Amino acid sequence: MFNKLKEECGVFGIYAKGAKEDLIGQVCVGLSALQHRGEESCGVAINEDGIIHFHKDVGLVSEVFTKEVQSSMPQGKMAIGHVRYSTTGASKKENAQPMVVRHKKGNLAVVHNGNLTNAVELKRELEEQGAIFTTTSDTEIICHIIVKERLKTDSIEEAVKNTMKIIKGAYSLLILSPQKMIAVRDPQGFRPLCMGHSGEDIVFASESCALDIMGATLDRDIEPGEVVTITNNEVVSEKFLPDEKKGACVFEYIYFARPDSTIDGMNVHLFREEAGRWLARQAPVDADIVAAVPDSGNDAALGYSKESKIPYDIVFVKSKYIGRTFIQNTQNKRKKLVNLKLNPLHHTVKGKKIVLVDDSIVRGTTITRIIKSLKEAGAKEVHIRIASPAFVDVCYFGTDVDKRENLIAHGKTVEEIRKEIGADTLEYLSLDSLKEITKPCKVKGFCDGCFTGKYPIEVPKEIDKDKFEKIQF
Repeated sequence: MFNKLKEECGVFGIYAKGAKEDLIGQVCVGLSALQHRGEESCGVAINEDGIIHFHKDVGLVSEVFTKEVQSSMPQGKMAIGHVRYSTTGASKKENAQPMVVRHKKGNLAVVHNGNLTNAVELKRELEEQGAIFTTTSDTEIICHIIVKERLKTDSIEEAVKNTMKIIKGAYSLLILSPQKMIAVRDPQGFRPLCMGHSGEDIVFASESCALDIMGATLDRDIEPGEVVTITNNEVVSEKFLPDEKKGACVFEYIYFARPDSTIDGMNVHLFREEAGRWLARQAPVDADIVAAVPDSGNDAALGYSKESKIPYDIVFVKSKYIGRTFIQNTQNKRKKLVNLKLNPLHHTVKGKKIVLVDDSIVRGTTITRIIKSLKEAGAKEVHIRIASPAFVDVCYFGTDVDKRENLIAHGKTVEEIRKEIGADTLEYLSLDSLKEITKPCKVKGFCDGCFTGKYPIEVPKEIDKDKFEKIQF
């Protein structure tokens, strides 16, 4: 468990009308736009006349897909890619995606954003039937089940739909077979997936910002429970399991997604700015300036400032060259990196009463050090405003929150948290306010289990981050 939540994975895919020399380059551009969703590993699979070639490794897109690697990849008309951080499965090369398998009826490549809630049970069943696993990622389970179901039918899309009846939890998938590309979003719609076009090419991505950056046009979001199949340049869509309860992850809007993305009809920046406005109405305070914890609090702080009429200002300089604090393996190293990463502007904060806005508080260690640094720089008061409800419970659907006791808000009152972090006042966005802000979204139904402990589907009675890797059968 770390000071900030780890992002989700990101998926990207292109189906071109004909073979393209620059296909790998376009996929890498799309993946780079999604790099915020996973910095541990990445990979690309390309379909060349029915043969699937792939390359993947640990590292950023720019590190893994050098000019030499890109030039070595074949031409093709279909390709899928992935950026990853580990939720289920350790951070190592064999868990990098795409997962590529060869079976009796051909080749298969899969990229996955999300987390299966019944992964342990499914793995046990598959191993009892003789399945062999080479990774600790739940994506490999999906591959096994698709192949198993594929042997029962002549249609890969039927195999995928049968798989959807078996797996539970969060999954946005892109799948390559020898002749087809398939896009799938789970029936609850936990994780985002959109579809667009660039000329006559069809493009899929976890977020619309990836389409923008490569010059593609957003057409629509893949709907919860939808299966989109492209064969011979023909697109066929089918809603599968459409009547299940919806549960799009509200934290995609609060933190995970890029502000320039639009998810299920609502722009992420506008969502966050609106959260700041609601927070200002809900929790006003007498202050000199409104500021953000960069970069996650920027949009909400802007909304708070506009609504409260308190001037917005910058109180931290953020180093662009310091890695994320959560990847450091000791608390002492993380503390040092936070100090290097955010340095207060003394002349701005000295003698000022500051409203400091952030998206969330997880452990509380980072915000504690931030408040301390502002007061050491001369701030008269620091009032913390959080643009989401208190994070009190675990996530089962792809966010690395595994134990309630690691969450500062679990079992504590707001006043107890305020004292612990050293703020003059502390207020969270209310759940009722959050529900009002989500009303314009096209998906009618959100998962807010991290704030309420209530989930849209049945979840395991207990969760252990390492259970999947260590379980023995």
